[in-house]
Amino acid sequence: MRSAIRGMVLWSLCLVWLTGWLTACGQRSGEDPAQSRPVLHYFTWSDYVGPEIIREFERREQVKVVIDTFSSNEELLAKLQSGATGYDVAVPSDFMVAIMIQQGLLSELDQAALPNTTQLEPHLQTLPFDPERRYSVPYLWGTVGIGYDSAAISTPPDSWSILWDMRYKGRISMLNDQREVFGAVLRSMGQSMNSIDPQVIESAKERLLHQKPLVKTYTSDHYDQLLASGEVVLAHGWGGPVARAMADRPSIRYVVPREGATIWADCLVVLKTAPEKHLAMRFINYLMEPAVAARTSERLRFASASRLARELVAVSTRDNPAIYPPLDQLARLEWMRDVGNGIRLYDRAWTELKMQ
Repeated sequence: MRSAIRGMVLWSLCLVWLTGWLTACGQRSGEDPAQSRPVLHYFTWSDYVGPEIIREFERREQVKVVIDTFSSNEELLAKLQSGATGYDVAVPSDFMVAIMIQQGLLSELDQAALPNTTQLEPHLQTLPFDPERRYSVPYLWGTVGIGYDSAAISTPPDSWSILWDMRYKGRISMLNDQREVFGAVLRSMGQSMNSIDPQVIESAKERLLHQKPLVKTYTSDHYDQLLASGEVVLAHGWGGPVARAMADRPSIRYVVPREGATIWADCLVVLKTAPEKHLAMRFINYLMEPAVAARTSERLRFASASRLARELVAVSTRDNPAIYPPLDQLARLEWMRDVGNGIRLYDRAWTELKMQ
């Protein structure tokens, strides 16, 4: 018995010594337990997710989220085509999803890991760029239209033609986005915004050249501030920034012209080279939780693709047509599509417009 007790004591002492030695080694090597957490790399638009939402996910999953940003779909694609790897989740727009699928840049989604994506808005359940949603989840959506100051424009505009009205010379802003600018003028001509007819695109360019002297600036970044300050009274743009301008200048309104306009969706995807695919699925499912999605919608002033999130946002948000487009407008909206080699026609026409 004594020998057994002596053996147990010696074994205990060895364990104490070994534990202390391992702890000391860890301290000497400067190891930080936080550094051993899994890391998710998120590639998204600037200021597209609230810091508190990221922190909640990090606490819940005991992970670290690293965010990198881009300012256009073209920048996103160029970075990936240049060989950038390590990103797990990205947020391309609708037409870019189609391009990324074609180029083999995306992983198929594990639908069983995404229960929060089953309650989408009805019109977002089958999408032209990914009909079976094998590669993408619609995240935020909206329209492109006209923000205007009702204090300066007493009769509500209902046509793109107001952007050619001489009375507002120098008080008009247009998006700095070739497809959206040409999309507006093409719809005003009764054409598809996805036209690849060289003569049609040339005619659209001529109309834009005629309009150019009226335009104060082409910007996709701060037209909400221009509207709010009164520097412009007409702004071609996405509804969300117009809604933000409304908070500072209550006379601001938003309209989708009768000729039709863009419907868009920014989507959550998992990249083919993602190091943390399972964690990426959990992150997408988290962002689509109705309460989380509703908070994102309120913060960014864009509509959530989650049908349940629509029920959680404030009534003033849900009833604002700049944020949640009325469903009776859907029939006159058009998705922007990948036009293949036709993009060269737009590139050339856009360059000629900007140079003159």
